Amino acid sequence: MTTLTAADLGPLARGAAVLGTGGGGDPHIGRLLAEQALRSHGVVELVSVNDLPDDACVLPVAMMGAPTVMVEKLPSADQIAIAVQTLAKYVGKTPTHIACIEAGGVNSMVPVIAAAQLGLPLVDGDGMGRAFPELQMVLPTLAGIEATPMSIVDEKGNRGVFDTIDNTWAERLARSATVDMGCSAIVSLYAMTGAEVRAAFVPGTLSQCLATGLAIDEARRSLSDPVAAVVDRLGGRLLHVGKVVDVQRRTTTGFARGDATVDGLDASLGRVLVLRFQNEHLVAEIDGAAVATTPDLIIVLDTESGEPITTEALRYGQRVSVLAAPSDERWHSPAGIALVGPRYFGYDLDPIRALETV
Repeated sequence: MTTLTAADLGPLARGAAVLGTGGGGDPHIGRLLAEQALRSHGVVELVSVNDLPDDACVLPVAMMGAPTVMVEKLPSADQIAIAVQTLAKYVGKTPTHIACIEAGGVNSMVPVIAAAQLGLPLVDGDGMGRAFPELQMVLPTLAGIEATPMSIVDEKGNRGVFDTIDNTWAERLARSATVDMGCSAIVSLYAMTGAEVRAAFVPGTLSQCLATGLAIDEARRSLSDPVAAVVDRLGGRLLHVGKVVDVQRRTTTGFARGDATVDGLDASLGRVLVLRFQNEHLVAEIDGAAVATTPDLIIVLDTESGEPITTEALRYGQRVSVLAAPSDERWHSPAGIALVGPRYFGYDLDPIRALETV
């Protein structure tokens, strides 16, 4: 794939929402915004990580904030491009490529919008291979790449630039600003050369998102099991099948936090699964025992359609299948576990890998 067209956006957003592990924003909203950008500006060129020139100027762009707010508070037409232009002006460089910092329904689409608006190619990769809730939780942090300078822009036209002492402070200060901006904003950060992207990114993420979305579509057309298609595509395993019977969710400090309870059906009858989330699903417990944790992926799909369900879209009565899939192996290094493991989020657990037998 060398270009992204409007026809690609549906399966791309769907697959990105699968990898987004419940976070990264609503895929439907992201797709609609990207479709409008492609209609106005034309198709977007997609460039492999391995084809980037060493001296490329790559600027990732994303929406920051609580997914529950993003559903109703959309970015303005120019907000996304302005975030990239603001960072480029501050660092004094002309961007050559746009990049995706995380997989997710909205945050896979925001870079498509920026690339279309600015007429720049888009990198086929991302900084996580999934979604995480905080700015410093990216593989570039493990590679020693600084998050700042970073720009932040709201839908009213307010904009600013942070230049912080480390990536944790970038998250802390930008989170406070995002709350003041109404709990969602557009940010551009982790400006990198092509050589740095090759060292720090997960290659082929957007292609993987598209292939995952197409696998779901094909399973529907052939009347086969879309959940099994996702399990096969990601090399994961099915944890639980059931009905959502309770969701406790609140928006606080710029995050959607809470838990959801799924009573077992079919092969899971008699068991109860609880999901713990902070924008993304972080821990899955069955009958009180953890069976999968961050940094591996915990994914919730509609059992019949295979449609990914984000944390803000979880509702009583949904029939869901809960999967676990492996993350990029770099997340399982000691530094990766310290950055995104269960203990960072307050759970007294060692990581449980997706393919472990529990």
